[in-house]
Amino acid sequence: MERMKTKKSFLLVIAFVCALAGSVYAQESQPQQPSGPPPETPGMDIQGLKTYLLGPGDVVDIRVFGQPDLSSSAQVDSDGNLSSLPFLETPIRAKCRTDKDVQKDIALAYSKFINNPQVSVRVSERNSRQPATVFGAVRQPTRVEMKRKVRLNELMAVSGGFTERAAGTIQILHTEPLMCPEAGEEAEAAPIDGTRIPLSVVKIADLRTGKREANPVIRPGDYVLVTEAEPVYITGAVMSPGGLYLRDNLTLSRALAMVGGVRKEAKLSDVMVYRVIPGSTEQKQFHIDVASIKKNQKPDFVLEPYDTIEVSESGMFSGQRIGTTLLSAFTGGITNAVSSTGSYLPMRVIY
Repeated sequence: MERMKTKKSFLLVIAFVCALAGSVYAQESQPQQPSGPPPETPGMDIQGLKTYLLGPGDVVDIRVFGQPDLSSSAQVDSDGNLSSLPFLETPIRAKCRTDKDVQKDIALAYSKFINNPQVSVRVSERNSRQPATVFGAVRQPTRVEMKRKVRLNELMAVSGGFTERAAGTIQILHTEPLMCPEAGEEAEAAPIDGTRIPLSVVKIADLRTGKREANPVIRPGDYVLVTEAEPVYITGAVMSPGGLYLRDNLTLSRALAMVGGVRKEAKLSDVMVYRVIPGSTEQKQFHIDVASIKKNQKPDFVLEPYDTIEVSESGMFSGQRIGTTLLSAFTGGITNAVSSTGSYLPMRVIY
């Protein structure tokens, strides 16, 4: 009878410990409510948590129910293994595997010591993937956490889209090799060659039209630069003199149209373009016949950064301005006559 009481008490203690362990795990498994402002770097992980592949630096919480001595928190080492689990001499492979895959291997390893161990593995820290950095002509330059495969259009959406200064291209610089390549991506997993810059360029126009090659997968650690347009300047006989951002092979005729066109007195047969010579204070001068360009008699002139366009006025007695000149002279004479008499000239009425 005494042995039965002892056995019954022992079973009650085990049941209580299991229930307590389950309660603690349930509390720790619940998502913590944020106590402060949201993080500055948005994460692209909402759809990828279940398929997250572990990598060096990641931390996992391992719990073996009923065996507190075996429960631990472990970090994936530089070789991609969990090498510090209690009582296990052989490391558990973790790199490029999910927490569920690792959980099965840990349960199998502990089954040598425990009958049917109940193991749970949860990723507590995701440190293996550096954030991607987006900057340049975007509305919100930012660093984006990379928890899953992210394409370029998603990154652009997170950064708020392009600004009016976007020049038309996106430069993508890889800083790290692809950690978990799939079939056909083995070359991307090779170490970054320091002798060449792993840079690719995408046209914004191609991305907007949905071309697949213009929407690549962005790697962790990538730098994504939306290039900013450089200015050209337009002065003289145009409707709205000022600066324009140079993009998409801007031509002279298009630039003139963008400032509202030219005024009536503009001399289109000889528009001047001044271009700075790199590394020098001197300028090149180009005499462009815009009138011939409009008639498709000459090719349009492609502008370069920091070009200055000067649209001069025609001479007072040129064919373009002779009518305006004579009208101004006539009305000017009347004005002078009125101002000299101090009153309007008398008006005669013919019946």
